[in-house]
Amino acid sequence: MTIPGLIAPGALAPAAVAPVGLRVIGLDLSLTSTGVCLPDGSTFRIKTRAKDGDRRLLQIRTAIRAALFEHEPDVAVVEDLPKHAMAAGITAHVHGVVKCELLDAGVPYGLVVPATLKSYAADHGTADKVRMAAAAYLAAGVEFADDKGGDQCDAWWLRAAGHDALGAPLVAMPQAQRDRLSKIKWPDEILQRYPVGSPA
Repeated sequence: MTIPGLIAPGALAPAAVAPVGLRVIGLDLSLTSTGVCLPDGSTFRIKTRAKDGDRRLLQIRTAIRAALFEHEPDVAVVEDLPKHAMAAGITAHVHGVVKCELLDAGVPYGLVVPATLKSYAADHGTADKVRMAAAAYLAAGVEFADDKGGDQCDAWWLRAAGHDALGAPLVAMPQAQRDRLSKIKWPDEILQRYPVGSPA
């Protein structure tokens, strides 16, 4: 696991500071490179090696468990499996492990399909990693080191989407893009806890 410092000092505008009382963690799950955005806005990747086989699931589980224990998020926002994706079966293994950790830690989670996240962040349901990174820079001045696959960027946007959907936006976004967050799948406990900004 590597935790590079990717947000340059002073890069975040004051509006991007997390509101008191809501701690969101963003998780872009992958067997090879899981992106994580912590409640303070910092990001890192959980990198694994193919030669380790299924033991990579243990590495991911351990890293997620440590992040949940140390940072105590109130809510997790997870990129959901894309429908009809050929590789979804592999990523589903990671989802199972991570969801177990979230449940054990008592952290409720919302699921965001990739197209919804891209539409919210970049106003385009098939936005590529370059466009997503550019949107993050324009929205909050953030840049992502060691992020060729865009995993940290996606995790950052997942956290931002969670804050926005639950009524505590970190950045200013066009209303049309914010409206797309109504598609997030939230558990009832989240809708009861944060009714104002939730898509209930």
